[in-house]
Amino acid sequence: MDKGCISKKTFIEDNSRCAVIVAHPDDETLWAGGLILLHPKVRWTIISLCRKNDSDRAPKFFNAVKEFNAAGFMADIDDGPEQRPLNQDQIKQTINELLPSGNFDIIITHSKSGEYTRHLRHEETALAVLDLWNNGKIKAEQLWSFAYEDDNRRYLPRAIETSDLLIDLKKHIWQKKYDIITKIYGFNEDSFEAKTTPRCEAFCCFKSKVTS
Repeated sequence: MDKGCISKKTFIEDNSRCAVIVAHPDDETLWAGGLILLHPKVRWTIISLCRKNDSDRAPKFFNAVKEFNAAGFMADIDDGPEQRPLNQDQIKQTINELLPSGNFDIIITHSKSGEYTRHLRHEETALAVLDLWNNGKIKAEQLWSFAYEDDNRRYLPRAIETSDLLIDLKKHIWQKKYDIITKIYGFNEDSFEAKTTPRCEAFCCFKSKVTS
């Protein structure tokens, strides 16, 4: 368990309608897989904004979604190595096209500063979701963001101890999450993803408009 990580109840009711909106296939597992596994009766929707046409990653995403007993949707916004900044309107339009209509209880997404140093698509996704929620373009009672940091690459991403919600994953839950990363997504044990897979998940939780 990461230093300072404590268990707290998440207060997600059975049959709640919750969405996880991420930039890439595997982000949903890395940063919130334990939370999803802890709430199997929640009606989960998982959206990945990148890699729909990736013949390797897309099938793995849908296999992971199946493991989570969730509905999954993908898009294919640019995710090239150059990481050119994308137009926010394009990202917001993509989210609106993928996200099923209606009200959600909780929408979960990236932090505005990302989970590590540095991936522009994580930051752009967070800003787009935040703007849509602030302006009522996507409906949810609460917005949660992942809460991890790596102190400018000094160490692997870890839970931010001052977050609103920290969850110490029990061994069997963490192991299932790790298996999704290594056996479904296929990352080897020496990969960044496998080494990172947090045993403590962290979230900032908002119930009203978030200022920039």
